[in-house]
Amino acid sequence: MRAPSVPQAPMLTRINVTSVIDVALVLVIILLVTAPMLDVADLDLDLPGAHTRDVEEQSYVSVTLGRNGDMAVENQEVGSVEEISGMLSSRLSEIGSQESLVVVRADADLPHEFVRRVIEQVRAGGAQRMAIATRQLEGE
Repeated sequence: MRAPSVPQAPMLTRINVTSVIDVALVLVIILLVTAPMLDVADLDLDLPGAHTRDVEEQSYVSVTLGRNGDMAVENQEVGSVEEISGMLSSRLSEIGSQESLVVVRADADLPHEFVRRVIEQVRAGGAQRMAIATRQLEGE
């Protein structure tokens, strides 16, 4: 006599994607942390000190003025002060918002006249909101 046949459970053919999702989320977090660091030009600066809070807005355009006359809009170097308005205007149109904050990062030892000329070019480039970067003074 034959043994009765036992019904067999169907095989599971699904792919476990939990580990793939975990790796993808870790990569997204790493990109979110490192992306803001890539927008600022790497010029040697000594920012002036102030008793203020840090910039709380995440999306801003930076204009950097180095001690030896180097200038940059975001991470693109600029040859002369007059080129700043054109580069800034194109950057603001890329972002799609003239309301974006433009942060001027100038070395503390630069002459005020030079910084004033740059600020005029930033305004000519279409910046409606502007701030000047400072470093936080210790102890207060």
